Amino acid sequence: MTHPASSDAQALPAATSTAAVTWADPARERAFEHWLLAISAAQAVQPASLRPASADASFRRYLRVDGKDGQSLIIMDAPPDQEDCRPFVKVADLMQQAGLRVPQVLAWDQGQGFMLLSDLGAQTMMQTIQAGPAQALPLRGQPTHDLFLAAIDTLVRWQSASRPDVLPPYDEALLTRELGLFPEWYVGRHRGLTLEPAQEQTLQSAFELIRQHNLQALGGARVYVHRDFMPRNLMASAAGGPLGVLDFQDAVYGPITYDIASLMRDAFISWDEEFVIDITVRYWQQARKAGLPVGTDFGEFYEAVEWMGLQRHLKILGIFARLTLRDGKAQYLADTPRFIAYVRQSASRYRLLAPLLRLLEQIEGGALQAGYTF
Repeated sequence: MTHPASSDAQALPAATSTAAVTWADPARERAFEHWLLAISAAQAVQPASLRPASADASFRRYLRVDGKDGQSLIIMDAPPDQEDCRPFVKVADLMQQAGLRVPQVLAWDQGQGFMLLSDLGAQTMMQTIQAGPAQALPLRGQPTHDLFLAAIDTLVRWQSASRPDVLPPYDEALLTRELGLFPEWYVGRHRGLTLEPAQEQTLQSAFELIRQHNLQALGGARVYVHRDFMPRNLMASAAGGPLGVLDFQDAVYGPITYDIASLMRDAFISWDEEFVIDITVRYWQQARKAGLPVGTDFGEFYEAVEWMGLQRHLKILGIFARLTLRDGKAQYLADTPRFIAYVRQSASRYRLLAPLLRLLEQIEGGALQAGYTF
């Protein structure tokens, strides 16, 4: 539904000042105030309660505002020249149809990129994990372990709703564009290195192996892919119900291994491999029972997850460098050592990836000699 901003010049009353929320563009601030005023009556929104909620790695940010009975709501601020909200709305509808707990779109000004959403709470799965006792190996019945079991329940439900030709394909072209972020942004711009022709050939040969393995593994099994299915994007339920799901607007139709690789090889926290295997095998068992195409051999499935994870690790190294150098979000670069370790771990297991492992050591050694540090 669309709620156009008020066309008159009426400003928010002084009592509803949004001073706690800063704006780089005064014109966008005025447009937002008009829109908020326009929806406040219909949605029982209290503009004076507006405050920051969170931001993400894109150009979107989120604000929180109180509604009726003190219940909070979320406002998405997504500048339309930088963010397209239509995929968010489409995927939210698909997830709701699949029985997932996702934000409900209550109001949307498509032209200006303002959206009012239901609030899934303030406690992410990541925060719940960090709030609990530290466990090198979470065991069944412990809160962290149970949260991961809830996460795979959510994932299987989402994948089970998959249909072809609904979401964009996670195809060879997209895999290639994503892998290209590593040499451009991590190697070239962050590390300041230019690969020699032989090194470039080694990298491109590894990329071809990674692409083809991920496209052909498990018979090319395809499902809906969230693309960032990790504890920071899953919301804990105060009542112990199903996890909520956020940040799903980039969902595609692609390899079934992607989201479980994302969940267990997280950008911000690493797990003992015994725990990674434990949760992955539980996902595989549950997915098989649900009729999902994960194959009958867990060893084969786990290998496919590792190759898919490798593609993601290289992509994220490029993304985190880009976030720092282009977008001024330097905090992401602090987590690049985690992904270097993930790449080393995966590449060391498979003979075909030995040249990539040697190249990585050359890149890291050359970067350190040039004075770069993590």
